[in-house]
Amino acid sequence: MAVSNAFPHARAGAPPAPETLLQVFWRRYRRNHMALVGLVLVLAFVVIAVFAPLIAPYHYNDQNLSKTWQPPSREHPFGTDDLGRDQLSRIIYAVRTAAIVGIGTSVLSLLIGAAIGSIAGMRGGTTDNVLMRLVDIFNSFPSILLAVILATTMGQSVFTIVIALAITSWAGYARLVRGQVLALKNLEYVHAARTLGASERHLISKYVLPNILGPIAVALSFGIPYAMTAEAGLSVIGVGIRPPEPSWGNLIGLGLSKMRGFPHLAVWPTALFSVTLLAFTWFGDGLQEIFNAKGER
Repeated sequence: MAVSNAFPHARAGAPPAPETLLQVFWRRYRRNHMALVGLVLVLAFVVIAVFAPLIAPYHYNDQNLSKTWQPPSREHPFGTDDLGRDQLSRIIYAVRTAAIVGIGTSVLSLLIGAAIGSIAGMRGGTTDNVLMRLVDIFNSFPSILLAVILATTMGQSVFTIVIALAITSWAGYARLVRGQVLALKNLEYVHAARTLGASERHLISKYVLPNILGPIAVALSFGIPYAMTAEAGLSVIGVGIRPPEPSWGNLIGLGLSKMRGFPHLAVWPTALFSVTLLAFTWFGDGLQEIFNAKGER
């Protein structure tokens, strides 16, 4: 008893262990219940995209001309198209295409925009003015029209669509990064590193960019569905990813053209595409909760 009562504060009055950074992030994120739903759906989206060949019951281009235009059945839960291809399998592979386009476009746009925005913000003066006028030019040009021109010129493959959409999307990231850099470059620790002889590249990579990962992550979470929507729009009008490779756009386009006789061909890809966009929107809202300390005590 003497031993147990010697340090009563160790049992009753000891302060709780401090939260780790991940615990703080998770506590903030889970306050938004729809963000949790979005997280689950985004993870499912990623799993389907990565393991599409293992999940899909058929290859996306397996044809059976004796089973064209079939309604949903046990063998083909989402029906078949004009060439007897399983619609469920094509939708699963379309998820992979959407992931490549969405993530690839957003990451490439971010790399271009971060490079230009960080240089403009750090150097200022004439360099800043020239680079920002370039950004203004790209912002003033209709992005979808530019994407149509580039996709038509370079070809209608996944790679060229990613390049075309990235070229039309980087300006927003450049403005975001430049604004964050302007807010950070005059802080004391950045001044101290510059005084000690740190190069501009070192300042950007070690002190500036790590401190703006929050806004960048939020921007990416909304940029990915924007890229997927842009690709779907291009495919619907016939200048996006060319069949037989499936994408949300060409699946929806085929379904709309046969809406009266075979509505299931449009309903399933449209509904699942909408759920995907909602998932990334809710996921982005959760990331905003992480980097916004509103309501913290």
